[in-house]
Amino acid sequence: MKTHVKALIVGGGAVGCGIALHLARAGWDTMLVERDELTAGSTWHAAGLLPLFNMGYATGHIHDYSVKLYAGLEAETGLNAGFTRCGNLRMAQTDARMDEYMLYSTTAETIGIEHEFLTPAQIKERWPLVRTEDLKGALFHPTDGYINPADVTQAMARAARLAGATIERKIQVNGYRWTGSEWIVSCDRMVEKGGNLIAANEPFEIHAEHVVTATGNHAQRTARLLGIKIPAIPVEHQYIVTEPDPALVKWRAEGNPEHPVLRDADAKWYVREERGGWILGPYERNAPARFLYDVPETFRADLFPLDLERIEEEYMSMIHRIPTSETVGLKDDFNGPICYTPDGNPLVGPAPGLRNMWLAEGFSFGITAAGGVGHYLAQIMTQGEAEIDMASLDPRRFGRWMTTEYAVKKNEESYEHVFVLHHPDEEREAARPLRTAPAYDRQAAAGAQFGQVNGWERPNYYAPQGFDDHAARSFRRGGWWQFVQDEAKAIRETAGLIDASAFAKHRVYGAGATAFVDWLTTNKLPKVGRINLTYALTETGTTHTEYTVVRIAEDDYYLISAGAWADYDGDNLTKLAEDKAGDFGPIIVQDITTQWGVYAIAGPNSRAILNEIVRDADPATVLGNKRFPWLSMRNIELGMVPVRAIRVAYTGELGWELHYPIEFGRHLWDLLVKAGEKHGLKLVGARAQNWLRQEKSYRAFGTELGRDATPLEAGLDRFVDLGKDFRGKAAMEAKGIRSKCVTLLIDGPEDADPWGREALYLDGVKVGRLTSGGYSVAFGKSIGMGYVRPDLAVEGTRLKVRMMRELYDAVITEDSPYDAENKVIRIDG
Repeated sequence: MKTHVKALIVGGGAVGCGIALHLARAGWDTMLVERDELTAGSTWHAAGLLPLFNMGYATGHIHDYSVKLYAGLEAETGLNAGFTRCGNLRMAQTDARMDEYMLYSTTAETIGIEHEFLTPAQIKERWPLVRTEDLKGALFHPTDGYINPADVTQAMARAARLAGATIERKIQVNGYRWTGSEWIVSCDRMVEKGGNLIAANEPFEIHAEHVVTATGNHAQRTARLLGIKIPAIPVEHQYIVTEPDPALVKWRAEGNPEHPVLRDADAKWYVREERGGWILGPYERNAPARFLYDVPETFRADLFPLDLERIEEEYMSMIHRIPTSETVGLKDDFNGPICYTPDGNPLVGPAPGLRNMWLAEGFSFGITAAGGVGHYLAQIMTQGEAEIDMASLDPRRFGRWMTTEYAVKKNEESYEHVFVLHHPDEEREAARPLRTAPAYDRQAAAGAQFGQVNGWERPNYYAPQGFDDHAARSFRRGGWWQFVQDEAKAIRETAGLIDASAFAKHRVYGAGATAFVDWLTTNKLPKVGRINLTYALTETGTTHTEYTVVRIAEDDYYLISAGAWADYDGDNLTKLAEDKAGDFGPIIVQDITTQWGVYAIAGPNSRAILNEIVRDADPATVLGNKRFPWLSMRNIELGMVPVRAIRVAYTGELGWELHYPIEFGRHLWDLLVKAGEKHGLKLVGARAQNWLRQEKSYRAFGTELGRDATPLEAGLDRFVDLGKDFRGKAAMEAKGIRSKCVTLLIDGPEDADPWGREALYLDGVKVGRLTSGGYSVAFGKSIGMGYVRPDLAVEGTRLKVRMMRELYDAVITEDSPYDAENKVIRIDG
């Protein structure tokens, strides 16, 4: 057996084998070790469905790649993976569910996933065993289907071996040690004894330059061995297999095709044919998490006892939807562990705090994802970046604050929400509130409807007491829409106060800090007391992070970035600072997110409000352009509160970000609210801010900015100093301009705005996609931002945008269509 390899994969389920296949194809010396037999974990009892439906852009690409890969495995390996391409019929009982499918359709269009909409009559005509009179319609994927999980895993394993990979079974990993250049992985052989798998006490080591963990149900043991947090914990999932249904047997005997995989999302189940009978898989309430800390040594290819009472409602709804199943008996049942994460997406990418350690954990749809994850993770590992933005799956999106109990509650919620309506404005309630800024109680009393960002409670908008945010959610203009419009107008006309405490904040200082930050970022460094907007790139030239850099002192920098990405940014900063300390000198990186709160005040009256409470020898001038120009920072006093004030506003109005020591937050909030009473101050949430920043064409990380576009493609040339050297510069220039970011004004439907997932067309040909969307109070119509072919990125270009299955007029407008010359934001007082 090999003891030295370039890449070691730990875990022999479908995901591990998919990664082994693609790393081997990339030419890496690859070995996979599995503690038991291949497929011994969740793979063996998976139902093997291949759902292409996914609201996420990256996950949609992953699923699409997998289905295409599996279709060709038999020709490559000689092994039949058991792929049945029967299609997938996703039914809707409500108009809201049809709206969800129409929104999904736009994502599918941008990826290129084949799909069609069917009426109830068309469903009944094709599949008469399905009851349709209470349906609104359905979404049909003709290329979808199911596969035998064990067979597809073995086929990928054989393909991996054919590509040069080594696969070893009955090897358990017991420890990891990083030497600075390679991982030394402590292992032991496992042997059968009395039906159990036990260590043979024959320890040995494997040396690997890179390690990938794909340990499935054993993720908590992996986390403990690595000394990190991995919020992947299994949840029970049960499904039942019925005896043959005579009506189904007769249907097939008459030469009719197999039913597609049936999904009644409103009833929370899937059903497919199985040897003349049916498989029912529900996603019920109260399915418990298991293996919170470890998988018992005695648990191998085992199952939990079935809890039929828990799925009674779903079982009865299957009988309603397929009436012939009512008299059919149960033939078999399965209740096994399937991993989930707090947001339902897997963890794919670098392990936080570790070098050359990669995670592929937390797969609730592991069979569907295995091939695609192998493909894109291999790209990240071997080429530095995937061809699509994988940030939404990056393990570092979850912070170190996350506990086991939090993961349990959120993972159980993720399971229950598989078939719950996935509103774009969805906010899930489990484990909340948890992380709260000082003024949380004040905001709640004022009617704040909160969202969650990295565990932080953040007001989305404010509504009258008793307003039901859940009932207000919609795929169109929900019940919240008018409140958000009023908030956006207030910032344009008077003033608004936003709690932005969730911003990620890092301090970078030391003798090497200036050289480091200069090398890390694309823009010129600001002078002391000034700020700039800049970008940190990946080695491949795409956008890793957007920073507002505040220069506190000669070698002391305050870096502000997106609130959802504190650990993602901190991990990158820390690793790069360690790498460059030898070149630049000592560099200290501190995550100070929880030490500083942030209030953003913006609008024509914002200076007047601050003048009410600023304490200065000459308060009339302290906030004027001479002493406090745009894009500068000053330490000021507001009442009794020391404030690091930054003259910048994400809304494009006159305004300031007020960064304050966190313990002063409640007092400062009260001070601002009271001072603003006579100036028309309105409390404002994140949704209005999102609309307003699009009127200024301000790109946002995670939408316009990501690891599939460069700052030049994003149209941010003014923030890129090509006269200096910076990380990723050569790669960025080599990519050229593949697409271009633009802002569009849209004459959409009267009751809906784009969400930022829609396809863009010219003469019936898809030419781009939206990445953000909303409503413009300045222009009185829908607005969006997105990417189009470079030749079309010209003001005045007329396109069409797909919304609710219809095409609507959209015109590319100038960059920053509201106050393009920044006169408002620079106004003196």
